[in-house]
Amino acid sequence: MHLFELTRALIDTESITGNEERVGLQLLDYCSALAARYGGHAERSEVEPHRANIFACWGDRPIVTLSTHMDTVPPFIPSREDAEHIWGRGACDTKGIIAAMLTAAEALLGRGVRNFGVLFVVGEERNSAGAYHAAARPKGARYLINGEPTENKLALGSKGALRYEIAATGRMAHSAYPELGESAIDKLLDALARIRAIPLPVDDLLGPSTLNIGTIAGGRAPNVIADQAAAEIFVRLVGDSTATKDAIAAAVAGKAEAREMIEIPALRLGSLPGMKTTVVAFTTDIPAFGDSWGTPFLIGPGSIHVAHTLYERIPKQQLEDAVGIYQKMVSQLLTETN
Repeated sequence: MHLFELTRALIDTESITGNEERVGLQLLDYCSALAARYGGHAERSEVEPHRANIFACWGDRPIVTLSTHMDTVPPFIPSREDAEHIWGRGACDTKGIIAAMLTAAEALLGRGVRNFGVLFVVGEERNSAGAYHAAARPKGARYLINGEPTENKLALGSKGALRYEIAATGRMAHSAYPELGESAIDKLLDALARIRAIPLPVDDLLGPSTLNIGTIAGGRAPNVIADQAAAEIFVRLVGDSTATKDAIAAAVAGKAEAREMIEIPALRLGSLPGMKTTVVAFTTDIPAFGDSWGTPFLIGPGSIHVAHTLYERIPKQQLEDAVGIYQKMVSQLLTETN
């Protein structure tokens, strides 16, 4: 398929996290055809029922692996295109990136390049289940080129993530007699006010750590003193999390409980000479891979600013440029290995 045609075909196969089976089979068919044509192999590795990673390799082992995720956030949005962009859910995050990687792989194979592979994983948008699964099953790779929308700039680092649930409890009473109850909502608001006042660190490369209060829920009715309330907060980490965790624990003391839900560390990533660079605030599958697939690089077409939106799109020119960038990176890293 042509690059743009493949991008649209992938977008039009709905693959919201947990429902990746159809697009996985689509990718397996595509990779199997390339494997048959150029003497490689393609395989499906089941992560859980009806959800599987797709891996293909040409040569003895994948010294360099092109990888990204196949799942998307909701809602499903079918594809369309105009003169400059392809639109739809996953256009930049990351169906267009998959299409660019496969197009680059086919061009490399046509030039006789071998000892590289592609890996497409499930679950990045929720818990990196596919990347953790792949990390436990390494293939001998030395370099991992992970695709996320960075506007085709090589990311030198990415912020980490720290998510908490802040939960408060109280005692119900009639709102006409608040002295007979204990408001969980009041306690939660006090805790959140203290959390918002926490000074957060700044890193020379990654910039400032940031905090977002993403959800708040609680109470029973307007005329009832609330006996329960909770909020979810999300911190973008730029370094060691110890001081931030200690500050959150101190902020909620006596008011609520801070339950840590997930932590993903901030990362410094690989660089290559002659490439435009950037730093990103979002998290990726790279921490889940660890070092099992080699030194990681992060780059892909499209802008993260339109990912997860109703107007998600990817510039056609960036898609075409990415094909060349991925070819260049694979060739360069294979040369360094030799």
